[in-house]
Amino acid sequence: MGLWTPLLLLLHLAVCVSLPAPANVSITSYNMEHILRFWPDPRTPPDARFTVQIHSTRKQRWKTVAECAELTAGQTCNLTSKLKDMFGYYLARVQALRTNQTSNWTSSNLFHPLEDTFLGPPEFSVSGCGNCLVLQVRDGPGTPSYHNEELKDLHKEMELNVRRTRDGAEFRLKQSYQQETVISYLQPGVEYCVSVSFKSFINRNSVPSEYRCAFTSPPPPQHTLFLVLGLLGGFTLLVVIFVGRFIYSSKVSLELLRRHLNRLKISICPP
Repeated sequence: MGLWTPLLLLLHLAVCVSLPAPANVSITSYNMEHILRFWPDPRTPPDARFTVQIHSTRKQRWKTVAECAELTAGQTCNLTSKLKDMFGYYLARVQALRTNQTSNWTSSNLFHPLEDTFLGPPEFSVSGCGNCLVLQVRDGPGTPSYHNEELKDLHKEMELNVRRTRDGAEFRLKQSYQQETVISYLQPGVEYCVSVSFKSFINRNSVPSEYRCAFTSPPPPQHTLFLVLGLLGGFTLLVVIFVGRFIYSSKVSLELLRRHLNRLKISICPP
């Protein structure tokens, strides 16, 4: 019996030793798609698995996510279908496990689906209409309401950044969310670029779109532009010649007047 005691003690210690806990457990969300991520500890054995649980502050209990009960290192867990109450608050936690071994739980920060998600920009196109631009918004994967019908009542405002390509002059508009928006009082024949982002009275985590550009109306053809520039240059040259001749004539007239006055003075007052 004395011989087996140390072996049994070592076996008991091996069974009871905990695995290192995962780190950096977080929930990131984009357009109401919620993804849990975590980092395994470097000392975690390669054959270890990871399990995920979520906790709702309303139900006050932890629940295992069946689809994420045996994750491997580097995998993520999609919680979109589990965090259904977009006005609720949630916690998530991750535990490493192995045969007869587990780690401590590591929890995420408190997560609110509506406040913490990032609102991606809409899909849109821009076209000219004379001295204005028409912005057409399309429903698609980039539009938050495409993912969740309830968001249509919350995304009622868009912010438009309008930039003139020629000199970089820029202004900002806030517009109610609609599929067609007209940006008025622009210069005809000039290119403008537009970036759009969603705004919500609850969520301020908006991601602006890339700039999309269009001319308000077709720019003048190159030959017409050269003709206009040529006419302008010719007119300027004529003005310069006329002004030069006027100045020269004035100087000549003054000189003649001076000589005439000198002669008149001599004839009136002879020496």
